[in-house]
Amino acid sequence: MNVDILPALTIFAFVSSITPGPNNLMLMNSGANYGFKKTTPHLLGVGIGFTLMIALVGLGVIQLFDRFPVSYQILKVVSIVYLLYLAFKIASSTSHVEQQTSNHKPFSFIQAVLFQWVNPKAWTMALTSISLYAPSKSFTSVLLVAIVFGLINLPCISSWVVLGQKIQVLLTNQKRLRVFNITMALLLVISLYPAL
Repeated sequence: MNVDILPALTIFAFVSSITPGPNNLMLMNSGANYGFKKTTPHLLGVGIGFTLMIALVGLGVIQLFDRFPVSYQILKVVSIVYLLYLAFKIASSTSHVEQQTSNHKPFSFIQAVLFQWVNPKAWTMALTSISLYAPSKSFTSVLLVAIVFGLINLPCISSWVVLGQKIQVLLTNQKRLRVFNITMALLLVISLYPAL
């Protein structure tokens, strides 16, 4: 990788990490419903999971799509169905007080890591970053792209959890929290538009 493109990679990593998408919307919703501390495993799972995903895509997964194009279409359908299911779960969740006493809980670290593999925006970011900034797919160039994303992505996605936690003070009654959760679910569905 030519280090001259490092500023462009950094800007791409920042813009794609800070803008709304399934991860950021779910992290904001979790921050609003559970607070920062309980959302931390979800947050770390997204950050580490996405960094790992970029590395694995660059080191071979992208070749699977080149060799078997239908596999990408299958992944796309599975991703959309799963995100619609998650949107339903978010929309139908009640208050954070009730969730603490029921079986509702934030994503775990492992769930967040695995979620990256069905997140259309994560796939787009990973495939685009490898194609543009590590076209040779050499180990060092792929590793550099993954490290840059890892360093930039975590603070960006953390800001969404903080935003959700700050919104928590406005969500003190069940009606407002319900409206917020339904709004987050609708935004999650809208975020699927680029994948359609």
